[in-house]
Amino acid sequence: MRFAAFSFLCAVAPASAESFAIAPGPDAESALQEALILAQPGDEVVLAAGRFDIKNQLSLDNPEVTLRGAGMDASVLSFKGQTGGAEGLLVTGDDAVLKDFAVEDTKGDAIKAKDVNGIAFIRVRAEWTNGPDAGNGAYGLYPVSSTNVLIDGAVVKGASDAGIYVGQSQKIIVRNSRAAFNVAGLEIENCYYADVYDNVLTDNTGGLLVFDLPALPQQGGHDIRFFRNQSFANNTKNFAPEGNIVGLVPAGTGMLVMANSDVEVFDNDFHDNRGVGIIIASYVKDTEDPNYDINPRRVHVHDNHFRANGHDPDDSEFGGLLRELFGERVPQIVWDGVMPIWRYLTVGQAADRQHSLHDNDMGDELPYGNADFIGKFGLTWLHGVSFDASEHAATLAPLAPVQVIIRGRDVSHKGAWAEIDK
Repeated sequence: MRFAAFSFLCAVAPASAESFAIAPGPDAESALQEALILAQPGDEVVLAAGRFDIKNQLSLDNPEVTLRGAGMDASVLSFKGQTGGAEGLLVTGDDAVLKDFAVEDTKGDAIKAKDVNGIAFIRVRAEWTNGPDAGNGAYGLYPVSSTNVLIDGAVVKGASDAGIYVGQSQKIIVRNSRAAFNVAGLEIENCYYADVYDNVLTDNTGGLLVFDLPALPQQGGHDIRFFRNQSFANNTKNFAPEGNIVGLVPAGTGMLVMANSDVEVFDNDFHDNRGVGIIIASYVKDTEDPNYDINPRRVHVHDNHFRANGHDPDDSEFGGLLRELFGERVPQIVWDGVMPIWRYLTVGQAADRQHSLHDNDMGDELPYGNADFIGKFGLTWLHGVSFDASEHAATLAPLAPVQVIIRGRDVSHKGAWAEIDK
């Protein structure tokens, strides 16, 4: 059904559209790049089954071009031994559709899409076949500074930063995808309006991450929904290169929400993450950005399922801190407790910034902990962890679903494909 559902992405091309067929062989790289240059709106570039040895970065600049293969395990672009370029494939043309092929062993990021309106990654695999390694590329699928982003049915393994990463973008859907053996499985950073659902995150350092970082052209990330995801057994030792912000994520993190506002997390399964189920945290480094808000606001966590998280934090800086504060039974949800000092000492969080935690299935686990980082690292004589989740009882309305438009078609709601195929 999913294969048929996406058939419209080829069918919408005009009758005069051209198809460029590319087969493996010694001239495949030059033939493929030439086809990507010549292809016009509505054309498709078709990869035959087989392995393509690519030495230089590929680029796609023209709009409304489809690059498709015979399947993510059948048509493989291998960049092992890459000598030219910073990525495997760089897309700068609007409304590109990438489907049914794999990119392996790039020197840098596997597939990057930058400054585009409309990009679809459909059943695409990005992988570093040597397994977790700091020398691997940072990102697997990497749309950035873009609008109308769809990632559906993807698989990413081995990224030294984030497997599936969407940064500084708007109107995003990531669904039906799997990320394993990355530092961050799936990360949404400095984005507006994203729906992340029906994904599987396992064997990463951290499963789901949503960050907002300072000193970037787009910040103040908001309106991000995570639902029906499975984040489990994300216990791979952090292998990010030194200095990367994601290098602070402790192994065994089911989800980390940092400095974002208006994040809704519901109907997800978090289990067997040794460090913690969910951390709600503030930005941890110094910043001189006067427009940046270091604290998360209005995080709504409800109707999720938690089991066997937090039973064995690692020995990293933050993993060790979790163990120090909570022992060997870390609560399923941990808040760092950070807020302006004057509020900490007087009235607590402002009403319009408060979080909401409710109706989560914790079984016999310890549900919630306030780590009180202000007391721990500043007002030490006042420090004390607490376990009363009623401090997060704000009334927060559900966030609205996200609409994504690719080539003029709504690809977001459940019935979209049937309507288009009529």
